[in-house]
Amino acid sequence: MVSDRMNSRAALWRVAAGQRGYFTAAQALRAGYSYQTQRYHARRGNWLAIDRALYRFREFSDLPAEGDEQLVRWSLWSKGSAVVSHATALAAHDLGTANPSRIHLTVPRGFRQKSDAVILHRAELAEPDVEDRAGYRVTTPLRALAEYAADGEDQDVLDGAVAEALEQGLVTRRKLLHAAQALGARAELGVERALGAML
Repeated sequence: MVSDRMNSRAALWRVAAGQRGYFTAAQALRAGYSYQTQRYHARRGNWLAIDRALYRFREFSDLPAEGDEQLVRWSLWSKGSAVVSHATALAAHDLGTANPSRIHLTVPRGFRQKSDAVILHRAELAEPDVEDRAGYRVTTPLRALAEYAADGEDQDVLDGAVAEALEQGLVTRRKLLHAAQALGARAELGVERALGAML
C-alpha cells in the first residue's frame, strides 16, 4: 500500500514538474489518486487548490517565481486548448513594455470555458505560429506582434516591441509585414507605423 502511494506520488510529481508544480484532477486520477483522495490532500494542505479541478504541489510555491507560472495555470485551466497570445505573448517574449491586466489566450472557436481573468481570442492557429514552453504554449514573436497590432491598442508599445524584435533578429521587416497583412488592415497599419517610427 505504501509502495502504491509512493508510485502514485512519483508519477504525479513527474507530470507536475514539467508544469511548474501544477496539475489537474484528471492528471492526478491517471496517476492513481481517486477524487476522494484528491479532496483529502487539498483539505490537508498537501496540495494547493488553485481552481476547480486544478492543484499545485505546495513545494513549488516555495520556489522563486520565474514570472510565467500563471501562464501554466491558464493552459491547464483550458485543458491545453489555449495558446498565450497578443499582449501577454509580447510580455512572455519580453518584447516592449506590454503589461496587460488580464491574460490573453487564443482558443479554438468551439471553446466554452470563461473567466474574468482572461481575454479569449478565437482562432485556429497554425503550428508554425506557436512555440512550446515549459507547461504552456505561446504564439511566436512574429505572430504576437501582428496580433497586438490587429488589436490596435497602444502604438507606443507596439513601436518598442517591433524595434526590439528586429534588433534581436527575431523577425524580419518583410515577414512582419506579411504576418500583419494576413490579420487585416488595422494590423498592417500598426506595423507600418512601427516600422516608420524606426526611420
